Amino acid sequence: MARERVRGGILSLIEWAGQDKNIIVHQFATGGRQINRGSKLTVREGQACIFCLKGRMADVFPPGFYTLDTGNVPLLTRLKGWKYGFQSPFEVDIYFVNTTQFTNQKWGTINPILRRDKEFGPIKVRGFGAYSFRISDPFKFMTEISGTSKSYTTQDIVDYLRSKVLMGVTTSIGENQTPVLDMAANLMELSTNTEKHIKPMFEDLGIELTRFLFESFSLPEELSKAMMNNTAMGMQRQNFDMTLASRQLDVMGKAAANPGAGGPMNAMMGMGMGWGMGNMMGNMMQQGNQNMQGFQNAGPGFGPQAVQQQQAAANMVPCGRCKKPTKADARFCGECGTPTGATCPKCNKSVKAGARFCGECGTSMAPPAAPAAPEACPKCNKPLKPNARFCGECGQQV
Repeated sequence: MARERVRGGILSLIEWAGQDKNIIVHQFATGGRQINRGSKLTVREGQACIFCLKGRMADVFPPGFYTLDTGNVPLLTRLKGWKYGFQSPFEVDIYFVNTTQFTNQKWGTINPILRRDKEFGPIKVRGFGAYSFRISDPFKFMTEISGTSKSYTTQDIVDYLRSKVLMGVTTSIGENQTPVLDMAANLMELSTNTEKHIKPMFEDLGIELTRFLFESFSLPEELSKAMMNNTAMGMQRQNFDMTLASRQLDVMGKAAANPGAGGPMNAMMGMGMGWGMGNMMGNMMQQGNQNMQGFQNAGPGFGPQAVQQQQAAANMVPCGRCKKPTKADARFCGECGTPTGATCPKCNKSVKAGARFCGECGTSMAPPAAPAAPEACPKCNKPLKPNARFCGECGQQV
């Protein structure tokens, strides 16, 4: 809303009480009336006033109350060629410039920005956010942007400013070395770096960039879907491997609890189970580390090949002679050729390790029990050592 007091075609009071917050520049309607010595000018806080003579920007008035005379319009005095002050009333174009902040101006990348990522290679990304600005140099802004428009709003400049913003965003994203998966966690740093690129471009227009924000960051739809699918597959593979390992541990635990054949055979089986369990646990730890490396490196640690390796390790036993892993059902060691099983004492046929009876003649494979030695010498009644054949005190044969 503009208010003018008219006295014989002379503007006695010039002021603008702007109501629309989106108006950047407002031309004061003089209605053909002229300014004379002593005319009053009121410039409110958040405003600047500019006098323009025949399309040329002249004097700029910051907030305050002015009584117009030769002293406060020096540029206009020079343009008019006055030597002794106001010689007669004059007519000029008067513009009020809104110098308050224009906030929450949205921006977004129209086209995806191509950048190189160490993990994914060339990839297109999009960014979205907001910025705020104010007119810091009304004279430069009127000269570079507004000109002699009667009214200039944020809608008239927002597309032009957005092009400057996107230039800064593209440069900042191209320079940024943060992995694309971590960029969402570094939006503040990215905002600060982008603001440094945009500010000089705004200053050339007489505009100050007061705030710039990256609010969100998005990846291509196909990459997002691929990441979600790989994450789900990795979880399924891990669950499958853990289930398989649990079942193998249960089977091996039950086998270890079965006494089977006594003596060396049982010891050999215990060694084989211990080796198999240790090897299996090592494989489980290795696969867990591979799962944590991400979906790109997850392949070698999963799948049927790893399951087959675990099953093969569980079926291995150490050779009684060279201690090299050998299949549990092998009759001879693959390294040294030593028979892996026992020999039937009756028919001399090879018997698998751990068998309780011969598969040919049914003879028991349990070793014969050693005769119990007497606990005391029958002659001197002194205690005897285990398995002693003679008394250690009197030499009596026992």
